[in-house]
Amino acid sequence: MEEKPKQISEAKAFSRMSHLCAKKECCVYDIETKLNRFDLDTEIIERIINQLKKEKYIDELRFTKSFIHDKVRFNKWGKIKIEYALRQKRISESTISEAFSNFSDEELTHSLQDLMQAKWKTIKGSSIYERQNKLIRFAMSRGFEMKDILYCMKKIK
Repeated sequence: MEEKPKQISEAKAFSRMSHLCAKKECCVYDIETKLNRFDLDTEIIERIINQLKKEKYIDELRFTKSFIHDKVRFNKWGKIKIEYALRQKRISESTISEAFSNFSDEELTHSLQDLMQAKWKTIKGSSIYERQNKLIRFAMSRGFEMKDILYCMKKIK
């Protein structure tokens, strides 16, 4: 049995979204996705988003900086993976590059050495070459650049 999405008023939808944006940073894509669940017209969704932007509840640059900071600090992601995640949230390339300009390369790769050191102890392989390949693949899956990975590999040996 299919459930129909709830239909709510524009004022109620704005109120809910402003409350959500006050609690945590959101981007336009997140809000748009949530508003689509309420089965609202695209015109109403655009008005709500514009009002949220006007009242500074939504700020793409602020969201992007916060997103980068959190992913680097808590998830220990690299620049490549963060950029990909931001593109999925439909953040513009100019906003992404502007936000990344606030972070140094050292800040973005700070956790890589510790991650690789810990992973090296758990990797099993028949040869050192195989273990190194597994470590490189692990670091790349975390979104780090090859030059940084190779630099940290030299320190592990």
